Amino acid sequence: MNERRKVEDRIRKKEAEIAELEAKIRDARVYMQALGDVLKLLPKEADSGPADPDSPLRPGSTVSQAREAILRDGTPMHITKLLEALGKDHTRENVASLGSSLAAYVRRGEIFTRPAPNTFGLSELGHHPPATEPAATLEPPSGFGALKGEEDEPF
Repeated sequence: MNERRKVEDRIRKKEAEIAELEAKIRDARVYMQALGDVLKLLPKEADSGPADPDSPLRPGSTVSQAREAILRDGTPMHITKLLEALGKDHTRENVASLGSSLAAYVRRGEIFTRPAPNTFGLSELGHHPPATEPAATLEPPSGFGALKGEEDEPF
């Protein structure tokens, strides 16, 4: 019976040691998470070359790659050509993802322009959408909505 008690004591001591080690591991994981959170707050350094300090785009991001492709081409590019230049498949998901990302910049009037549907250019290269027609030409033609034969009669 004395031997049994010795073994039980060893088991309890080992369980206490395991619990202590698990607590240290838990603390280390919390510390690692905190370091990761701090790292997210710090600016990223581009390892692939000098970053453009005026550009708010993250180097290497899809939007940044799209900007570089338009810069290389020098003209506005349709979304399918942009995906091709980025080496991505022309899928509905890829079109929607890149298109919505670029459209967000267009809506804010930053970096990208949309000179034509699904075609994106760069403000810095002067790729602006064509001027809209004056308001006078946007009015309905005379007699619009009148019944047949009543075109000349005023209301």
